[in-house]
Amino acid sequence: MQLPAWLRPFHALSNGEKFRAGLARLIAERPDRIIIDEFTSVVDRQIAKIGAAAFSKAWKRGGGQAVLLSCHYDVLDWLEPDWVFDTRTGELQRGLLRRRPKIELEIFQTDGSYWPQFEPHHYLKLPRMISAKYYVGFVEGEAVCHLAVSPRLDIKGMRACRMVVMPEWQGAGVGTRFLDDVCRLQFTEANPYHERTQAVYFHTSHPGLCAALRRSKKWVQVSQMMGGAHKGKSKASMKKTIAGKPKGTKSGYGGHLRAVQGFKMPRERAGA
Repeated sequence: MQLPAWLRPFHALSNGEKFRAGLARLIAERPDRIIIDEFTSVVDRQIAKIGAAAFSKAWKRGGGQAVLLSCHYDVLDWLEPDWVFDTRTGELQRGLLRRRPKIELEIFQTDGSYWPQFEPHHYLKLPRMISAKYYVGFVEGEAVCHLAVSPRLDIKGMRACRMVVMPEWQGAGVGTRFLDDVCRLQFTEANPYHERTQAVYFHTSHPGLCAALRRSKKWVQVSQMMGGAHKGKSKASMKKTIAGKPKGTKSGYGGHLRAVQGFKMPRERAGA
């Protein structure tokens, strides 16, 4: 099994992964002024456009000035820059008004056969969800995001899980749009339990997604566990798990040692 990107050293990353890691570091450090040479020159043009849009959106939320040097024109609309100097023509354009291209997202319910494509990008190794329906979002025929939904009728709701957005599409707003639309569907006849569904529940450890859901008027935060599971309970859980396994088993499920936050989309906020 291949190690996830965040566990590999920088030199072991692909060009696209190095590009995204470098931009993420700049956003985190946020210098007052920065010049980036050969911006997007070493990556696939699809990755370049989505990466440019994600960087622009994140950078503009804070202070600092960034000058991007590039020989590619295809990222301009995605960057929505304050000014552009074209060295080929010598023309300087200030206050350049560009409309970021729309991303047309199509959502289909599937049978789970797409999950193997997305599973390597999920931060947990998990079994299939019980009684789940699977949804996949496509852009121009390419599968870019995944979500599974299963009933939780004991709490009058549905549970959304296995949320994955392909790395080259992260940061463009596709994921939150996809999550909102799939969860909204659960209050319609697309869900056989829609009359009994009062809310859709979703948990995540992704800090950026948590922040986006807190900003959204459709979601309400209902829980957070920022320090991981209780060690005593984890130890007891592992002992109980091992006791029911064949002799020689030395491991078991002991709880998640990770930060996780919970949200719900109530029916009255879904806009279904």
